Amino acid sequence: MACGWWEQSCHPIRLGKGPVYMKTLSIDIETYSSVDLAKCGVYKYTEATDFDILLFGYSADGGPVQVVDLACGETIPPEIIAALTNDDVTKWAFNAQFERICLSRWLRDHGGFDNAYYSIPEDTVGNYLDPASWKCTMIWSAYMGLPLSLEGVGAVLGLGKQKLTEGKELIKYFCQPCAPTKANGGRTRNLPENAPDKWAAFKRYNIRDVEVEMSIQEKLAKFPVPEMVWEQYHLDQEINDRGVTLDMELVHQAIAMDTRSRADLTAAMKKLTALDNPNSVQQMKQWLSDNGLEVDSLGKKEVAEMLKTAPAELQKVLLLRQQLAKSSVKKYQAMEKAVCADGRARGMFQFYGANRTGRWAGRIIQMQNLPQNHLPDLAEARGLVRCGDFEGLELLYEDVPDTLSQLIRTAFVPKPGYKFIVSDFSAIEARVLAWFAGEIWRQEVFEKGGDIYCASASQMFKVPVEKHGVNGHLRQKGKIAELALGYGGSIGALKAMGALEMGLSEDELQPLVTAWRNSNQNIVRFWWDIDRAAMNAVKYHMDGEVCGIKFCYQSGMLFITLPSGRRLSYVKPKLGTNQFGSECITYEGIGGTKKWERLETYGPKLVENIVQATSRDILCYAMRTLSHCFITMHIHDELVIEASPGVDLKVLCEQMGRTPPWANGLKLRADGYETMFYKKD
Repeated sequence: MACGWWEQSCHPIRLGKGPVYMKTLSIDIETYSSVDLAKCGVYKYTEATDFDILLFGYSADGGPVQVVDLACGETIPPEIIAALTNDDVTKWAFNAQFERICLSRWLRDHGGFDNAYYSIPEDTVGNYLDPASWKCTMIWSAYMGLPLSLEGVGAVLGLGKQKLTEGKELIKYFCQPCAPTKANGGRTRNLPENAPDKWAAFKRYNIRDVEVEMSIQEKLAKFPVPEMVWEQYHLDQEINDRGVTLDMELVHQAIAMDTRSRADLTAAMKKLTALDNPNSVQQMKQWLSDNGLEVDSLGKKEVAEMLKTAPAELQKVLLLRQQLAKSSVKKYQAMEKAVCADGRARGMFQFYGANRTGRWAGRIIQMQNLPQNHLPDLAEARGLVRCGDFEGLELLYEDVPDTLSQLIRTAFVPKPGYKFIVSDFSAIEARVLAWFAGEIWRQEVFEKGGDIYCASASQMFKVPVEKHGVNGHLRQKGKIAELALGYGGSIGALKAMGALEMGLSEDELQPLVTAWRNSNQNIVRFWWDIDRAAMNAVKYHMDGEVCGIKFCYQSGMLFITLPSGRRLSYVKPKLGTNQFGSECITYEGIGGTKKWERLETYGPKLVENIVQATSRDILCYAMRTLSHCFITMHIHDELVIEASPGVDLKVLCEQMGRTPPWANGLKLRADGYETMFYKKD
């Protein structure tokens, strides 16, 4: 019998009458949309005209898992529908944002959404279910230092019931469009009746996902997430729901200009090299070799180095290669894919994306790694791109790819009648490190509003240093030392930070390390106090405390409790031996290969985690302080607020710069500016 998957849309849902008696509802859904979820995000995904929910798996108050086969005409019980819109019922899901946004669209379509907005009319928060009654098992897992996938968490925790491996194949079959072929009768979508056995397996898969999600809750029950972290998550969801306006005229014109620029640059390279494909790394390496220049890599750094010594005729080719490498079209294309029907991009921030510190990660457009802008006439360049004046842009700026790259930030704009207020913390990590370690001279510099790079150089070399003044040449050494050495870095860290490219010699590096450590003895002491406390916790299961930071070992986990009350988690810690033959702590986590593996750590690296995590908590405090404002973006230590013309910049920065009650004595400062498009001031 055919399922009649299309019929459900004809029948509005009747909300259940009377109170909802359940306390929790665990959910997993399977959906269909012709929009690519991975490239466009869930907000754009649910805007597709063909979006629908196929299966609704749920468990009320930990009871048996039920699956509602919506694709085959079954209906969700009225009491479950009522629970979805009842703030007294806690909804659980793994990656709950997906379920919440999908169900918001589905309820709107079926007449079951009785609280259309959870924000004020002036806000641009979309028509979504209020996140305040939702909790996410993925966030709980991240808080515990576990993987961010249901399969990964299940494996690490050794759950009795694991996620079914055939899920990816079934999702591809039922949840995504298919290519029309003779074999499938030319259809572009697979329906339940096309593969009844697969559909039965898909329902089992849906049930199992709910069971695994509930098992995670049960397994982690003795390690609850603090309520303040859930409040931060709800605020994060509100910011994601609000989104930010994109200047789509700028985006479209930038993509068109990038395409033209690449064609022109490629044609110029073909003319100079006579290569079929000058963009080919292999062909270009061979051409350079044939012309007397042996190269191992054509990376940006390597090309920049070659340009210093290459003959003039080769420089032309290398410069063209360099310009092509700056192509910025991917960011603009991501904006095109992500933009919602109202012109705003949503879902760009992953709460607890970095599970060792709890910092955010970027999604879709990747806000955390936007190119910087240094053009003095940014508005003029932006205007040329918006009106499609390629010739004018090329004439005035020469390097079109670089100019387009610098304009990426400016694609984010406030809604009509509003302005952006951008406010960020001044040297937040350096301030937190000095506060923890009790490095008094550094704290005094911050309190007096001094330049930490000048002060550091002065402390290191025992002479006065002023920016653009007396001994000003030493400021650069102070800067590179500050950036590279705060977390135990040595000569290698200086090199990685570009010390040699900045003019320092090999012979200067070790004295620079020594000078910095001698002038920051309290910080060095802090590294090894932290190392000792962590080692004692793992080795002897001994609780410890350093500068208000608490260490304990519990149930196969190392926990570091920050002054904010939030805990950092290190999974299955034990003692190991590092590359230098010294004893160190190892633990399990996501490594550089993006795989779950055993990692090693030691005092300075733990300090880096602690400082970055504490800086993150300070940003969260500021976000809570300013939650009455329309926060649209946050990048590292910076907030971007969509504000009406009357909002005072100074007042907002003062609010952001308030010291949290748990950070007594920490000197904070927030600076900011107003703008009609986002930029790096």
